[in-house]
Amino acid sequence: MLIDEIREFLADYFEVLQTQDMALFDRVFHKGCVLYSQQDGALVVRPYKAYREMVQGREAPAAGNFPRSEELLMLDVLSPSMVTVKVRLRLFNNIMEDHLNLMKDEGRWMVYAKHFYRAGTA
Repeated sequence: MLIDEIREFLADYFEVLQTQDMALFDRVFHKGCVLYSQQDGALVVRPYKAYREMVQGREAPAAGNFPRSEELLMLDVLSPSMVTVKVRLRLFNNIMEDHLNLMKDEGRWMVYAKHFYRAGTA
């Protein structure tokens, strides 16, 4: 069932952000993925390579024993192989909200675009 597949995928997505397992990162994010945000009034655009380097270069939240909090807020199905999800998670001491554009290709879901926002502090 589609919702079960998405929940399994999101478990990997959250795991990547908390542990920075880079092999899993490469299974979660498509190499053509671009991430977008606005921070302090400035547009932030991060292509896959730049985001991967940033994640790889920082200490993992799990290493700092930060509590985890993750939830699926919305799932919108465009087709059997294209969905948009909205998730909320704690990352370090930040509460983040992410909109993820997912596509299933070769039997596997991946993030093709991500909009993210720091919604507050924990």
